[in-house]
Amino acid sequence: MSLVKVGNRTPPDGFGRDDLSVREKGGALFYQDPKPLPMADHGKGIYIYDVEGRDYLDACSGAISTNLGHGHPRIIEAARQQLEKISFTYRTQFESKPANELADLLARLGPPELNRVFFVNSGSEAVESCIKLARQYWWAKGVSSKQYVISRAPSYHGATLGALSCTSYAPLNIPFRPIQIYSPKVSSPYCYHCPLEKEYPSCEMACARELQRAIEVHGAENIAAFIAEPFGGASTGATVPPDEYFPIVEKICHENQILLIIDDVMTGCGRTGTFFGFEHFDITPDIVAVSKGLSGGYTPIGACIASGEIVQPVLESGGFMHGHTYAGNPLSAAIALEVIKTIIDDKLTANSRVLGTLLHEKLHELKERYPFIGDVRGRGLFAGIEFVRDRTRREPFPPAMQVGQTVTRLAREQHGLVLYPRRSIYGLKGDHVLIAPPLIIDEEGVLELIRRFDGALEEAREWLESEMVPWTDAIPDRTTERYQQVEDLPETALGQLDDDFEVSGANVTGDMDQEGLELPLTQQGQDEVSEE
Repeated sequence: MSLVKVGNRTPPDGFGRDDLSVREKGGALFYQDPKPLPMADHGKGIYIYDVEGRDYLDACSGAISTNLGHGHPRIIEAARQQLEKISFTYRTQFESKPANELADLLARLGPPELNRVFFVNSGSEAVESCIKLARQYWWAKGVSSKQYVISRAPSYHGATLGALSCTSYAPLNIPFRPIQIYSPKVSSPYCYHCPLEKEYPSCEMACARELQRAIEVHGAENIAAFIAEPFGGASTGATVPPDEYFPIVEKICHENQILLIIDDVMTGCGRTGTFFGFEHFDITPDIVAVSKGLSGGYTPIGACIASGEIVQPVLESGGFMHGHTYAGNPLSAAIALEVIKTIIDDKLTANSRVLGTLLHEKLHELKERYPFIGDVRGRGLFAGIEFVRDRTRREPFPPAMQVGQTVTRLAREQHGLVLYPRRSIYGLKGDHVLIAPPLIIDEEGVLELIRRFDGALEEAREWLESEMVPWTDAIPDRTTERYQQVEDLPETALGQLDDDFEVSGANVTGDMDQEGLELPLTQQGQDEVSEE
């Protein structure tokens, strides 16, 4: 094996401390893509401007995060005011007024059962916290056998090892499988490419009922929780489950004493037309993960929101054995607090419902014009567009063609439109892009987004026709439209507060490093202690 040597080991020829070529070119920073990207200079509203002054319509809110767009004056002022006070305190040494107020506000915006909040720094950390909270809850209740978390395939829940173990997206999983924990998988409600090769509604919700079989195989006494996104995120491109899916899942979890965790990281905070994404489906989860839109992209923050019935036994057993240095810091909390207040004051959840419907209607019109669009799906300002080689058979393009990446590049380079590409079938094939503009977008912004996307699609059509046989003009569409908004929702689901419902003490971020931890032991553990 040949590695670059460091310290007193001899470096290879041509590599030395005086070689500044990498740093001079700005090449020291690395993420995933080695290709050069535009250099961002500043942002305003739904637009980002590069150092050359070119504008880019941020059609995916970065990573579905910048819900308030860029350069919002309220958020800038909130950050400035907090910076003048204090930017950091450690959670076990001081309470933070912004964190306490943010926790109470989040508790007021959800079902009354979800009344305790634990802050973290990202979506992956939020999911990780939900998983660990579920495990420690059962441990505190003396049921230490409940250790597995069932998730779905395909799915995406984060990049940390616990969250990645619950993820089913092959390119991300394969390199790290030896160090992942075991997480049983059941089929996602991905009707366009059903993992069970069935058709809705004749399938009788086989994907939901598969959860019951997985529980029987592994034993309910061994399952701590089931985790799912309310709408498919990056892994399946805004898939919308049938209305009956989550009520069936919730019932199965309840009957088997299994906690229901909802990963609302991508779809929470007004994105889909309700404040929390799961509120479209008339369910009440036990634990919820939120992030991304929680701060509008202005600072790293996430949260694990849980029922007091889950949190209290954990606190009484000595505290939540988990945490992060910057969790609930005053600066991030103050920014996120102002973001949520702005979403409420400006009625942006309602804006997502109205403008989201317009967005989907226009995307469906594009689908009629471009036969390589196989499916348009999602809800609110959250839409997935899947590209196919054959719409009749729903046949994906060969992965080597990188159709999603190519459409994204054409959109950015030729039309100043930023998209979010991924692959829908376990990350291996099935190109799609996500469109999820900031919630502040207006009708003019939606129409401009569609105009730029139309231009990119026209160039993609020319490229595809040069690579493949011409398209058939009349291609039947057998997909199901599910972008229509749910009516008769509680005011909180629409991002409106009930002034008669107050919450205090929701923030439990600091209640973790308590003295005198006494967690229940299994009988085997007690025997081992006695023998020692």
